[in-house]
Amino acid sequence: MTSQLGPPGCGTGSQGRRRSPLPWGSSRGGWMDICLGCYDPAHGCGSDLMFRSLPTLGTVETAKSTPVRDQATRPHRPFARYGSALHLALPEPLRAGERLALEVSYCTGSGPGVCWLTPEQTAGKQKPYMYTQGQAVLNRSFFPGFDTPAVKSTYSATIKVPEGFTAMMSATTWEKQEKDNTFIFKMSQPIPSYLIALVIGDIVSAEVGPRSRVWAEPCLIEAAKKEYDGVIEEFLVVGEKLFGPYVWGRYDILFMPPSFPFGGMENPCITFVTPCLLAGDRSLVDVIIHEISHSWFGNLVTNANWGEFWLNEGFTMYAQRRISTVVYGAAYTCLEAATGRALLRQHMDNTGEDHPLNKLRVKIEPGVDPDDTYNETPYEKGYCFVSYLANLVGDQSKFDTFLQAYVNQFKFQSIMADDALNFFLEYFPELKKKGVDSIPGFEFDRWLNTPGWPPYLPDLSPGDVLMKPAEDLAELWAASSLDMEAVKAVDISAWKTYQLVHFLDKVLQKSPLPDGNVDQLSKRYPKISQAQNAELRLRWCQIILKNNHEAEYGKVRDFLHSQGKQKYTLPLYRSMWSGSESAQVLAMETFSATAPQLHVNVQNYIKKILAGADSVA
Repeated sequence: MTSQLGPPGCGTGSQGRRRSPLPWGSSRGGWMDICLGCYDPAHGCGSDLMFRSLPTLGTVETAKSTPVRDQATRPHRPFARYGSALHLALPEPLRAGERLALEVSYCTGSGPGVCWLTPEQTAGKQKPYMYTQGQAVLNRSFFPGFDTPAVKSTYSATIKVPEGFTAMMSATTWEKQEKDNTFIFKMSQPIPSYLIALVIGDIVSAEVGPRSRVWAEPCLIEAAKKEYDGVIEEFLVVGEKLFGPYVWGRYDILFMPPSFPFGGMENPCITFVTPCLLAGDRSLVDVIIHEISHSWFGNLVTNANWGEFWLNEGFTMYAQRRISTVVYGAAYTCLEAATGRALLRQHMDNTGEDHPLNKLRVKIEPGVDPDDTYNETPYEKGYCFVSYLANLVGDQSKFDTFLQAYVNQFKFQSIMADDALNFFLEYFPELKKKGVDSIPGFEFDRWLNTPGWPPYLPDLSPGDVLMKPAEDLAELWAASSLDMEAVKAVDISAWKTYQLVHFLDKVLQKSPLPDGNVDQLSKRYPKISQAQNAELRLRWCQIILKNNHEAEYGKVRDFLHSQGKQKYTLPLYRSMWSGSESAQVLAMETFSATAPQLHVNVQNYIKKILAGADSVA
C-alpha cells in the first residue's frame, strides 16, 4: 500500500498508476498491490473477488499481473449503507497453486475511518493532524480491501508527508527517508484489516521501557513520559507469564488528540489512547492493561465476525483482570470488576434485559453497521462467561495454562465461538464427559444465544474490604439528615481511583440527594469535585445532572469541551437529554460548540440522542 496524503478531495495523476505527489492541502490517494494465491489443489479457485469500500473512496484504476490474462472487470455493487462492494471478475478461475497480483489505484475524500483535524482540534493547536480508526468496518474508507475480521494478512506501506510532520503505523518495522520525508512501514505478522492504522501529525516520542516508547504532540510528551515511565514493561512481563510470548516486538503508546472517541484502540505495536489517561498522578495507568491484553486476545486470536465480538472483549476483560490481580491484588481487581458489573447493570436497565443486543452471539443483519451494536454486553457478560469456564475447571493455574494453549492453537487466526468452546472441551475431556456444555441454566447455547443477565457471576467478595467503606459513606450522604460528624470520621485521602468511583456510583444510584447535600459533598471533597481524573469527572458530572445542580453545570460543559471520548460523552448527553429543561438546553449548546471536534460516529450518536432516537445505552 502506497499513499500520499492531504485533506479530503480526489485528484488524478499520470503515468498509469496515478502517482501524484500531493501537497498537504490538496488531496489524498494511493495504490495497493494485493497478492493472492489459490490453495485449493482439488478444485482451484473462483473467478470473482469482492472488496469493500465506502462511497468516499473512489477506485480509479485496477490492474492485475498474471501470465497472459486480460484486464479484470470491476463493477461496483451495493453492499450496505456503510460501504459498497467492488467485484473484480477475472476472465477465468485461478488454477491451483497460481498466484495473482492485483493493483488497485484509488483516491478518497472525507470518510468515517479517516479523521482530519484542524490545528484547533489538537492539543498543541499549531498544526493539522490526521489519523485512521478502522474498527469495526471503517478502514474501507481508507483503502479498498477484504474488510472483515475473518481475513488476516501482512502489509507494507510507503507514506509521504509534508515537512514538519511524522507518520506512524501499526507496523513491526519502520524507517524514514530524510530526503523526501517518506516513511516506510512493514507489518510482518498477519492481522485483520481493522488493525491497520495510520497517524500523521506533529508528534514526538520518548522511551519509557526496554521495548516501549510514548508518542504525543510536543506539548504532551513530558506528561506522557512522567505518567508511563517504567509502567508498561511490568504489565507486559506479567502478560507473557500468563498467556505466552508477546509476538509484536515493540509496545508503544500514542496519546491522541482530545477528540479521539475511544479509551484506547489496540492497534498492534502502537496502541492509540485518549489523553484522558494523563491524570498527572498515575491514577489511570492501569487502564492500559486492557489494551495490552488485546495483544493476545483480539489481535492474535480474533473474532471471525463482529456478531461474536465477545471473543475479543470477553477474553480480554478476563486477561486484564488476571494481570491486574498479579500486579495490584485481588481486592483492587474485584473492585474494578464491580465497577464493570455496575455498568452492565445500568446498560441492561436502560435497554431491558431481553434486548437482542444483550446476547453474546449477536445477529447483525445485512446493512447494519457493527458499530451500532456496541455496548457493555460483549465486555462484561463475555467476562462472566470466561469466568464461568474458569470456574468449571476449578483450578486457576490449570485455566491459565489452558489460555496459553488456546492462544497457541489459534494464533494469527480468526475463529468463531464454537471453535473456542470445542477447544475448551477437547482440552478438558473430563469436563466434556460430564456434559458441562449442557448443565441446566448454564448451557453454552444459553450463554451465547439468550439475552439477559449473565447466568453466572464471578465472586467479587475479595473487594468488599474496599467496597464496604465506600458504600457506607454513600449511605451517609444520602440520608435526609446529614450527619457531618460521621462523614468527617471517614478519611478518603488514601482511596484509589476505583474506590472513589465505587463511592460515586453508589451516590449516583441514590440520587437525587436531599437538598443541599450535593453542594456540601462538593465542598467536602475537592479531590473529587475538582479532579482531573476523567473517571471521577464523569461520575461527578452525572451526579450534577441527576441532582439538577445548576451551580456546577459549568463543570459538565468544561469536561465535554476537553475531550470527545465516547464512553464519557454519550452518557452525559443521555443524562442531559433525560433531565430538566435547563439540562436539555445545556446539551444543545454544548453540542453546537463541540461538534466539529468530535469523531463523526460520536456526532451521529449524539444527534440520535437529541432527536430522541437513541436505542443503545
